[in-house]
Amino acid sequence: MAERSFAREVEDLKLGEGDLFRGEGILAITKALLQSGVSYVGGYQGSPISHLMDVLADAKPVLDELGVHFESSASEAAAAAMLSASVMYPLRGAVTWKSTAGTNVACDALTNLASSGVKGGALIILGEDYGEGSSIPQERSHAFAMKSQMWLLDPRPNLESIVKSVEDGFELSEASNTPVMMQVRIRACHVHGQFVAKDNKRPEFTIKEALENPVRDLDRIVLPPVSITVHDREKIEKRWPAAIDFIKSRKLNEWFGPDAGDVGIILQGGMYNSVMRALQLLGLADAYGNTAIPLYVLNVTYPLIDDEVSAFCAGKRAVLMVEEGHPDYLEQAVNSILRRRDINTRLAGKGVLPIRGDYTAAVLMNGIQAFLEEHAVALLGNRPPLPSADAVLADPKVKALNAVVPARPAGFCTGCPERPIFAAMKLVEQELGEHHVSADIGCHLFSILPPFNIGGSTMGYGLGPASASAFNVDAGKRAISVMGDGGFWHNGLTTSVGNAVYNKHDGVIMVVDNYYSSATGGQDILSSRADNPERSTNNSIVKAVKGIGAKWVRQIDRTYDVAKMRDTLKEALTSKEEGPKIIVASSECMLNRQRREKPLFSKAVKSGQRMVRERFGVDEDTCTGDHACIRLSGCPSLSLKHTDDPLRDDPVVAIDNTCVGCGNCGEVSEAAVLCPSFYRADIIYNPTRRDRFAARLRNAVIGFLQRRREARRVVFG
Repeated sequence: MAERSFAREVEDLKLGEGDLFRGEGILAITKALLQSGVSYVGGYQGSPISHLMDVLADAKPVLDELGVHFESSASEAAAAAMLSASVMYPLRGAVTWKSTAGTNVACDALTNLASSGVKGGALIILGEDYGEGSSIPQERSHAFAMKSQMWLLDPRPNLESIVKSVEDGFELSEASNTPVMMQVRIRACHVHGQFVAKDNKRPEFTIKEALENPVRDLDRIVLPPVSITVHDREKIEKRWPAAIDFIKSRKLNEWFGPDAGDVGIILQGGMYNSVMRALQLLGLADAYGNTAIPLYVLNVTYPLIDDEVSAFCAGKRAVLMVEEGHPDYLEQAVNSILRRRDINTRLAGKGVLPIRGDYTAAVLMNGIQAFLEEHAVALLGNRPPLPSADAVLADPKVKALNAVVPARPAGFCTGCPERPIFAAMKLVEQELGEHHVSADIGCHLFSILPPFNIGGSTMGYGLGPASASAFNVDAGKRAISVMGDGGFWHNGLTTSVGNAVYNKHDGVIMVVDNYYSSATGGQDILSSRADNPERSTNNSIVKAVKGIGAKWVRQIDRTYDVAKMRDTLKEALTSKEEGPKIIVASSECMLNRQRREKPLFSKAVKSGQRMVRERFGVDEDTCTGDHACIRLSGCPSLSLKHTDDPLRDDPVVAIDNTCVGCGNCGEVSEAAVLCPSFYRADIIYNPTRRDRFAARLRNAVIGFLQRRREARRVVFG
């Protein structure tokens, strides 16, 4: 069950020649693949390309009609290896994943793919998750392109450019027999716009034809050491020149603005919109794309075309290189070209622009302004009087906000079934002391933050237990490691659990099973409990770990049972049995559960069915004000409020209307032996006569008891 359905948008993929396609970047990429005659598509979800995988999954009827094979790959490595179909056969294939985390995983396959080269067009669509809101360490796809000698496209963030880049990418790949990467930032993935569609193409050569007519070319097989020398020579002597010729002849890079000028800007294609906005704020461009400064837009950032760079820079006093991210690969390369050709144009870049961070329009405005103040100050004569971003942040009122607005760390969703797991860990910690905890990629990573403060390292998806392998020594405590079900099937079964079994690791492995690859949008995985007609689901994690030799395995099918979670974890930490202790803690992701159940619940209520919704509350008179329930839960629906009781100074706990009735706060209170202040209330929709009678009877009894207590209250005159 994905985060959202694209069933309506998928209908637009059927648009033909001359039709106007409207939508976001992700949909445009999908349409471009179909227009290009792609034979097969695969990938692994992750921001910002999760929706691309979701669109492709929803578009299966369209893909089937065209004869296009699609599958959700088990990992980025599986997706990259899938492109081997284009090595021997003229099959156009495309794969996608989140970069650079995914590219790291895919590196082994990519190295061999780039060595052998391809016969059919091979396109790798990379979701470049870069900037302040990124969810991965700040590395760049550019390094991987240079390392493996694959070409890197970075299209301007508008639908026409994105679609053209996909089509050009396949042709460039075929012309140079080299896999091609295309990076799309969040700006490109979710930009909205329109373009004139073309008819979808059936693959010119199909997977079926390839299977029925097998081909084997020894020169294309990676077979060290002989083939490595041959492939390396071919890269430099044939593929590279072919790519250069194609990029130049097809004019994949673009020029904008006047033909001549004292200064100019070279920029990555993905930076185009932000640069134009910055120039507009400086009075040097308009909303229609007209610019007073010459621009050289690199829709292909690797390889650079020396002749084009030289031609753009020649005769200019200075040029600014706009390159987001670090290191400054492009700036170094342009400097090298200028020096080799003895061109004296000054090159600015990292200096007037930040070395790191997201290049927003405000950041670029400040950088371009600083560049022009040094090299062409006359151009700033029409600059509108706009405050800089620095001036806004320096305003005393903004600074005052920073003093009173608390930090808001990321955390689990309301009702998340992973919250009680870490509440149980905190309870065990109180009894047995702190343990080293190796965390993993996924929602459970939020346990590192308050209120749990659990976890000492994060090494990679499914690598939580592997990152605890050094702690396999005889000591008074055991290491605890955590990974999710998505990470388990991605990399964890072999690299983490298999490694622990093989090395007789004595630590505790917690597999958090919430039925989906939840952090990437709720896609189904091997162990999902739902029946998926297109995939094989309901495969047991417990059976998998036992199948590779794990002996001590416990399954908890309701993580909200905090007491059971606590006792099982304590047993694992104190057991005399040798080998890894594996706990599979299962409960459905609350977000996906609500997405599924809420529409059904509303529909049932509207149809007149009797429906019951659970809500929880706190008895103000019973609440002690200890607030341990918040410290051991951290649920966003738990808050504080002051009472009207003049004898109580401390606020009491309150539960707001975002509560989903998971019951975790009450379970935590009971397991921690805190207080009985939590109560459950059943809200009944479309009540029966019996329900109404029971309600009247309860109200009468409660009213009688309340009046009797009021009558006995001592009142001072």
